[in-house]
Amino acid sequence: MINRVILMVIDSVGIGEMPDAEAFGDKGCNTLKSISTTEGGIRIPNLEAMGMGHIDGIDYLDKVSVPTGAVARLGEASRGKDTTTGHWEIAGLRIDTPFMTYPDGFPPRVMDLFEERIGRKTLCNKPASGTVILDELGEEHMKTGMPIIYTSADSVFQIAAHEDIIPLDELYSMCRIAREILMGEDQVARIIARPFVGKPGAFERTPNRRDYSLKPFEPTVLNALQDAKLDVIAVGKIVDIFDGYGITEDIHTVSNMDGVNQTINYMKKQNKGLIFTNLVDFDAKFGHRRNVEGYKTALEEFDARLPEVMAAMNDDDILMITADHGNDPGYAGTDHTREYVPLVIYGKSVKAGGNFGTLKTFSDIGATIADIFKVPATENGTSFLSRL
Repeated sequence: MINRVILMVIDSVGIGEMPDAEAFGDKGCNTLKSISTTEGGIRIPNLEAMGMGHIDGIDYLDKVSVPTGAVARLGEASRGKDTTTGHWEIAGLRIDTPFMTYPDGFPPRVMDLFEERIGRKTLCNKPASGTVILDELGEEHMKTGMPIIYTSADSVFQIAAHEDIIPLDELYSMCRIAREILMGEDQVARIIARPFVGKPGAFERTPNRRDYSLKPFEPTVLNALQDAKLDVIAVGKIVDIFDGYGITEDIHTVSNMDGVNQTINYMKKQNKGLIFTNLVDFDAKFGHRRNVEGYKTALEEFDARLPEVMAAMNDDDILMITADHGNDPGYAGTDHTREYVPLVIYGKSVKAGGNFGTLKTFSDIGATIADIFKVPATENGTSFLSRL
């Protein structure tokens, strides 16, 4: 009997190119390999003990004689490589029509209306690295009060503003306005508030980021759990990714380690159902910034916390660790990469050493969670509960 699933998304920790990666401009990408094969290697003994090195295609991590957990490699069935697509697929949806992207910036019909609604002119309006654009336009933003609008290869409308120039409440209001505008033919997956502080030459993003996503177009396994009066606890940006749809309780976090802390706090409480956690630092702080050493250190720090997570588990809990896409810090550009993702499963009821090979969709996770709690599943994914 399983009474609770702890699902942790180590955001962007992909494990190698998908067969269609070239169509996404990502041939040869491999996030985990890039950070594991640097000088000195990587120390993730807890993930390796669970069986990470036994996953299909991973030949650069240590294998153990008998893993303590079960593992699989997951392919992405949806057409995308962004956060929303990955998480929605985990929860049981499939996105066949990619969200809109704007490689040339947003058109006048969007920007003119946005500026009229917020009462300010804007800067930039082009694809850009979030940290580079602060160096380029941060000082001008502080002088003029114009928010910095930028996008990327992903379906995002990002608003960067200094917290001393545009207060957080106003920045969040701007995001809600952008969310209203960027629907229909101009629909994007996420509007992202990117607040920062500091002085020219030393700007720093703050933890007050917020994501304003679309509501999923169909119910997910989260809704099925909620309808069954089970807990669906969102830690980190999960609540934003699903626009609160199917979430019963949530908490934002300021870092990976805060995300681990909040997950453990919820594990120590009396709840039944799903604790769904996103650890975004891998992606936001290290993948997009192509910081290989920082990424490696962050994964080692997460691995070092796993004994605490395992110690907080009840006998009827299972832990699932996966990712939502890749973001290879050793690859060209600054955008997500189209990759397989890992799945590591651990718990007293999990058969040690299980290897499910390569599964076709992230939705197998959602289908399995539905099977565990005997709630309706979506039409996507196949449960692997009988193999646990």
